[in-house]
Amino acid sequence: MKQVFRSKGAYILAWLWVVFAALMAFDLVRRYNGAPSLVAAAVLAVLTALIYVTSMRPATVLLEDGVRVRNPLRDTFVPWVRIDDVRVSHAILIEYGEQSVRCWTPQSSARERASAARRGTGAPRRGRFQTEPVRTSGEQAALEALAGRTHADFVAQQLTERAERARRTAQFADAPAAESVPVPGTTWSWDAVAACVAAAGFVVAAIIAS
Repeated sequence: MKQVFRSKGAYILAWLWVVFAALMAFDLVRRYNGAPSLVAAAVLAVLTALIYVTSMRPATVLLEDGVRVRNPLRDTFVPWVRIDDVRVSHAILIEYGEQSVRCWTPQSSARERASAARRGTGAPRRGRFQTEPVRTSGEQAALEALAGRTHADFVAQQLTERAERARRTAQFADAPAAESVPVPGTTWSWDAVAACVAAAGFVVAAIIAS
């Protein structure tokens, strides 16, 4: 089963920018007046490329055979059985062999981690005579499970569980099947490179026209 994890807020804002950029581009074409329009188009292209590679494209994608980490300009694929460790600080770090890859998204800020820690304590008591509501055992267990956990922690747990499950399955596999496991690798993201090259082209055209 394929699962895609990313910063939803950044993704939504990126799409809003794309809609705005499309409207602006249409207006620039309709009211084209030479060098000023090219300069405005260059600024719009650079901002759009930057937002695309940093907010829209990055994701951590869980596939059947491994995890694909889509960072701004490069993609890294790591088979589940090759993952040695998954750690979380402000970002998720996946270690495999002597290499590692840091996931651009999802990340956990200090504010988000503090908010997650407060979830485990429940709502604060207010008023002199207000009593603390009695929680069921299930509600208390849910609060304790969520205490201190951010979105990045949840994704790291999914990565760890699927890697451990894959290693247990591989122990019972025959030799040919084990040898057919894909090799980890990192490649350039050509769509991100194309977006940057296109933006650079607009900048060059604006410089020449000026």
